[in-house]
Amino acid sequence: MGVQIGDSIPDVEVMVKNEDGIDTVNLSQFAAGRKVVVFVVPGAFTPTCSAKHVPSYLNHYNELRDAGIDAIACLSVNDAHVMKVWGEDQQVGDKITMMADIRGTAADALGLLVDMGPVMGARAGRAAFVLEDGIFTHVFVEAPAVYEISSAEYVLEAVKAA
Repeated sequence: MGVQIGDSIPDVEVMVKNEDGIDTVNLSQFAAGRKVVVFVVPGAFTPTCSAKHVPSYLNHYNELRDAGIDAIACLSVNDAHVMKVWGEDQQVGDKITMMADIRGTAADALGLLVDMGPVMGARAGRAAFVLEDGIFTHVFVEAPAVYEISSAEYVLEAVKAA
């Protein structure tokens, strides 16, 4: 079962590669004391994730910040090296924290771990979450093979309406 509005973000760790090495980031600590969006994608360099999902958050970065979002993170079941290179390819700079869920632990804790067959294997389903001080205020989980309600446009409208 997935997370619900009012739940606390799971106390799990992901990896973030930066210029100094690889850091372990606790999701609950990342979200503590601020309003964040975490969007979840099946894989780095995959077609929809690269052509639509990450670009939507880059294109609406300033609007999300104006709506009170303090930080944006992209989470995927990939390794930290791949997430860093993908972030560079997408030109995220310091706008989006690229989080690697190397064993699918975070995806599983969020209720998103799915088997995507022989090519991709165990991955996270597509989703987006808004958290305030580590508490889910908005939960957007996509149906398989769909990209709509986890887009930055959809999340932004929900945040503005709240």
